[in-house]
Amino acid sequence: MELFFEFLNEQWILFGALFVCLWLLMQHESRKAGPQLSPQQVINKVNQDQATVIDLRDPADFKQGHIVDAINIPSAKLASRLDELEGHRDKPVVLVCKMGQHTGAAAKTLKEAGFADIARLQGGMMEWSNAQLPLVNDK
Repeated sequence: MELFFEFLNEQWILFGALFVCLWLLMQHESRKAGPQLSPQQVINKVNQDQATVIDLRDPADFKQGHIVDAINIPSAKLASRLDELEGHRDKPVVLVCKMGQHTGAAAKTLKEAGFADIARLQGGMMEWSNAQLPLVNDK
């Protein structure tokens, strides 16, 4: 560990350049996946722009509580079920998962399929629940 700190002290320019490159790469990848919206921004997008909400969680999680009129397509099956979203291609799309970690890959899949206006719920359904926003239960 002592050698590591000595290396950092002597090669701080290389370490700084590596850090900056990694940060820029993460920013670039994040932009390719579409903007992240807060729960309130998602509500506005649905109400004003008639956005379609796609819930990427498993059906069991979806049934326990989801956003009104959300379409449930698990993230692992999104590529094979794109035909179900054909009628929503020209509308804004908001992707939702449990904590926000699966929406980036799903956004890239949708962009490759020709969807243009894609956004992601920041923090996923955990953030939605923390904001005490309404959920629909399918039981």
